[in-house]
Amino acid sequence: MKKITLTKSLLFAPVFLSLFVTVLVLPSYIFHKAPLVDDEVTAPILNLNARQVTSDLQAPLDMAFPGNGDILIAEQTGKIRLVKDGKLTDAPLLDITSKLVNVNMGFDVRGILGFTISPKFITNRKVYVFYCAPPVAPKSDHKDVVAEYTLSGNSTKVDPNSGRIIFSADEPGQGNNGGCIRFGPDGYLYVSMGDGGGGGDKHGPIGNGQNMNTLLGKILRLNVNSDSTYTIPKDNPFVGKADTKPEIWAYGLRNPWRFSFNKATKQLFTCDVGESTWEEMDIIEKGGNYGWRITEGTHCFNPKLNCDFTGTIKPIAQYKHSDGVCVIGGYVYNGRQLPAIKGKYFFADWTGPIYYIQKTGEAWQRGKVTLQNYPANLKITGWGEDPAGEMYVITTPDTSPGNTKGTIYKIVK
Repeated sequence: MKKITLTKSLLFAPVFLSLFVTVLVLPSYIFHKAPLVDDEVTAPILNLNARQVTSDLQAPLDMAFPGNGDILIAEQTGKIRLVKDGKLTDAPLLDITSKLVNVNMGFDVRGILGFTISPKFITNRKVYVFYCAPPVAPKSDHKDVVAEYTLSGNSTKVDPNSGRIIFSADEPGQGNNGGCIRFGPDGYLYVSMGDGGGGGDKHGPIGNGQNMNTLLGKILRLNVNSDSTYTIPKDNPFVGKADTKPEIWAYGLRNPWRFSFNKATKQLFTCDVGESTWEEMDIIEKGGNYGWRITEGTHCFNPKLNCDFTGTIKPIAQYKHSDGVCVIGGYVYNGRQLPAIKGKYFFADWTGPIYYIQKTGEAWQRGKVTLQNYPANLKITGWGEDPAGEMYVITTPDTSPGNTKGTIYKIVK
């Protein structure tokens, strides 16, 4: 007997993300379960409201808040836009379109994939951008780059040629690039890297996710608080280990498109985009192995049967592709406007559904979210969290990087 499942090249798409979803026919016995993590919707539906913040954005996918009332928004096609006094300015804060690989306006999963600002932005004015540059290495599709840009004085525009490259890595395929960068509560920069794309992590005998001598398929932890490109924090878990990259904080990930730190507990939450059947939510631990490509969620992937779960960390929750095909990680709510949802982790699927999980005893329960004053059939490409802990949803009406109708919504009372 056969069943229809969905798989992604990606990430996520919106980049959408232009999400690349194809249909595969797979044997019904292909996945062998490990100990069960509940994948059903068991928590109550949350009915919340949304308010439009800004619109007319081109393929938006990430945002940041300097703390002075401004909002910065990344567009996949190469610009960091500025919302000042509630209005989207005509001139971008930063335009690095010329630095990017040639982004196909009809479909592509490359471009600017994420950005963040320094925790000391008010004084040092530093912005960090993760983008896809043209390939340099043989057989490489593109080069992932993290670059630092500094605003001078009270300027609202940055010279695109002033960037200092902090980090770069060659990517063999177009998809599964990761692309999230965030400063942790420890002041270090965390970077998510996908497995290199191509489907199934067919990169070497064990795949990039399990190969500790590559940065792909990992979450990295870097010290960028120096004049050098970066240094390795001394307490990174694999410092000094042979044939192991010391930048690695956690591994065994397929495409951790978005991660975030819970402001209350300091825990690192991520959602890992699945391959063909399962999307998963994880709490990232220092030195943790999250299973890919051995596992997809709590199920065997390679090998298809009787895989060895020893040493791997199970997701805290997961869902099948009947509930969505590309998970978009969000935030644990720590705001004040909506006390009833405090402590719940919110995320979405690129296809539109919004979910949350809450811990009940030792288990995490998943529930659905409905938003009032929010259009139907939007694609979700990312989330935002302002300094007060309030949450934002980043949307676009379709998968094209050329689309200019992207909109940001704030979740409100």
